[in-house]
Amino acid sequence: MTPRACDACTSRTWLLGRMGGHIDRFRGRLEHVLELDDDGLISAAGGRTRARLRDELESLDLERVRARSRAAGLETICRCDPAYPPALLALPAPPAVLHVAGGLGRLLELTAAEPVAIVGSRRPSEYGREVARSLGRSLAVSGLTVISGMALGVDSAAHAGALDGGSGTVAVLPGSAERPYPAAKRALHRRILTGGAAVSELGPGTSIWRWMFLARNRIIAALSAMIVVVEATEYSGALVTARVAREIGRPVGAVPGRITSPQAAGPNGLLAAGACMVRGAQDVLDHLFGAGVRLAGAPRARQPPAELRPLLAAIAEGHETPAALGRAGFGPDQGLAALAALELGGFVRRGPGGRFSAIP
Repeated sequence: MTPRACDACTSRTWLLGRMGGHIDRFRGRLEHVLELDDDGLISAAGGRTRARLRDELESLDLERVRARSRAAGLETICRCDPAYPPALLALPAPPAVLHVAGGLGRLLELTAAEPVAIVGSRRPSEYGREVARSLGRSLAVSGLTVISGMALGVDSAAHAGALDGGSGTVAVLPGSAERPYPAAKRALHRRILTGGAAVSELGPGTSIWRWMFLARNRIIAALSAMIVVVEATEYSGALVTARVAREIGRPVGAVPGRITSPQAAGPNGLLAAGACMVRGAQDVLDHLFGAGVRLAGAPRARQPPAELRPLLAAIAEGHETPAALGRAGFGPDQGLAALAALELGGFVRRGPGGRFSAIP
């Protein structure tokens, strides 16, 4: 598709990037700040540089700004365009321009149906990481697009799961769409672009400030038909996504966790406030389409050799490794070999302290 962005929206995007550090001082009132028009934004946050910012905006070479996006391999669409994702218009301040890596047409197609956001902690437990990956994979196999923020932890696991399920996935980034963030997820970013898309409201080369993560979260919430929080502390940015979702009428789901775990405080709090309990992809489908109307597709099941299945079952039930070996009838020497076989087969994962957990 041909890149499209009107003059007013192109100017707005440039201004947000140019004022990144100024806006960061007001991130506690970010939603209000983003609702201001260009002059109001400069007046409220420009400080001593107000006059200079107005002069720069007035003399801005808009075609040069657009050319930077094209040079970075990005396609653009502004909120004035009829093809702009209508779900984003539910926000009080929709992104002026979407900058898309991987293909604008692909982004519009992937977000046109009932995409589901999976978000959560950057430091999840192994259980949380595997649940996010499994949920992403199952939703992808069921024909739904998974949206997340490509952050470390839950977000990246959800994207990886969706890719494992053979579906395109959408990453909403805090900075430039053509540049992976965090940089450590460069390989995942490449995988996403092969069949999905990365999107940002900011242009190429923009420096990243803390407010941009909050702004990114609102886009994730608005693009999605439902938001699922896997693991999150009570101060997690994932809860910002959930709050915005509720404010604009999107349903929120949460994966329950142990009440003693700080990473479960966010999801358990959401459940106490009325969020949908998510135990798997079927709960999401039931909430979106009605109970039993659409059945979750199951990834092709793999089974370990018959003699190892009792041990896998005991580990899945949460037994400590010695107890699991005892329940499965393995002695110490046999047990080490059996655990190694399950780990090499991708059925269990070794965690802190040598404890094993089953991979969903």
